[in-house]
Amino acid sequence: MNHSRIQKISKALADKTRLRIFEAISAKEETRCSELVAMRGVTPATVSHHLKVLQEAGLIESRREGLFVFSRSVPRVMQEYIRALTKIVVVPGSRSQKW
Repeated sequence: MNHSRIQKISKALADKTRLRIFEAISAKEETRCSELVAMRGVTPATVSHHLKVLQEAGLIESRREGLFVFSRSVPRVMQEYIRALTKIVVVPGSRSQKW
């Protein structure tokens, strides 16, 4: 995973409302958009914006069924993100980092 992708995912998860939405989506197999709107203090427009950012980062996938939009997390992307962050971290004494 390149630095640009790491930055995009990090930015997507940095917003507290978006992180709450991502957590809610990740807690179930699929989550209906209306369930996310029901979260206290989150408007339909806000949910729509945050879903778009999460989807562009590759963290979720969405599908439409009639009038409903269902979202689900993409665990593989989060696993790749964690591996990429782990490679960035230098543990003292394990290897040297060249800048």
